[in-house]
Amino acid sequence: MTPNAAVDAMLSAHAVRERAHEMMAAAERDELSSVTVDFDKLGDTANFVAQVIRENYPSLQVPLHARWRHFRLSGVDLWPQLDAARQWTDPAEKARAAFDLAIVSVLLDAGAGPNWRYRDGVTGLQIARSEGLAIASLRMFEAGYFSADPLDPLRADASELASFTADDLARGFQVGEGNPLTGLEGRAALIARLGRTVLDQPAVFAMHDRARPGGLFDHLAAIADGRKLPAPEILRNVLQYLGPIWPGRIALDGVSLGDTWRHPAIIRNDETNGLIPFHKLSQWLTYSLIEPLEEAGIAVSDLDGLTGLAEYRNGGLFVDAGVIVLRDPAMVTLGHEVFSPLVVEWRALTVALLDRIAPLVRAALGVSAAEFPLGAVLEGGTWAAGRRLARQKRPDGAPPIHVISDGTVF
Repeated sequence: MTPNAAVDAMLSAHAVRERAHEMMAAAERDELSSVTVDFDKLGDTANFVAQVIRENYPSLQVPLHARWRHFRLSGVDLWPQLDAARQWTDPAEKARAAFDLAIVSVLLDAGAGPNWRYRDGVTGLQIARSEGLAIASLRMFEAGYFSADPLDPLRADASELASFTADDLARGFQVGEGNPLTGLEGRAALIARLGRTVLDQPAVFAMHDRARPGGLFDHLAAIADGRKLPAPEILRNVLQYLGPIWPGRIALDGVSLGDTWRHPAIIRNDETNGLIPFHKLSQWLTYSLIEPLEEAGIAVSDLDGLTGLAEYRNGGLFVDAGVIVLRDPAMVTLGHEVFSPLVVEWRALTVALLDRIAPLVRAALGVSAAEFPLGAVLEGGTWAAGRRLARQKRPDGAPPIHVISDGTVF
């Protein structure tokens, strides 16, 4: 494999899955420094997840784990309301707007911290964590925060994103001394880099309009073979064209590897030795682009070619259920950097264990993989079960392991 091919291979869901399972193989050999795995607990954990799915979705009609699930407030889906009011005349125009919203909102979705709240100006409700971040970003989008056209608020123009500041985000997200948001500066800088990255690639992002993240829809539509796209191909394009937005990350041959970290359990005979990718936000984004693509008439296949998400709700499920066990229980009282062995092992095992638990959950529900893809297992699912266990075990519902985040990973 040539050096460039080795680097390119890292920008894929296959690399995430392959290397996560290598980490799990090391755990099975009891070779990890920070954690062990109790595989005997996996069956009970799967039954608990299946129970949560039946409670949340009695019909077992579970949508994919996507950002669209979080734009719901008091039982009302807010995006369809905006969609209906806008009265799009062109499906592609609607898809670009949906891409704009999904991309900006997902990139603002890293963990908010336990103390932040958003008070919705329409309903007066206070919302925290991922749902709060989603509603806050949707309200900013609705108000035209990201648009360069006062007459067309439902868009995100690269020129506006490139000048986005922490003050802009603090104002839109109601951040203040009594309402702190984890990683404020990092999130705002990520949006500004998104704008500059989009401006730098007009051939991808400005095919039929001014440069905007939503221009990625036109690029994907153009490469769809027979109006069909495999989900891993969507991710590959997300990683290729949005890769420059990630700050201070590992780069090889001038290519940013994004959400990729180091661990000695991953062994290769090339420059990717010791590297393990997760691409959490990029995969979360890819899951969130599937519905706009399909609504525009592009069928998305190979959904399980994507992996589970290496984040604190899925990962917290396995820790709180006793599947992942810290060698030193006192580590739960400390903060841990994203690059620390504990966090890298935790995230890798989360991805591999999601693959391991998914068939057990399907068996408990009596459904097939075709009927119930991994994205539905996450949504129904492991993410919801992880949140429920966290609330049972800790008053603030925080994850079991505290990650020191800059607002661009978790």
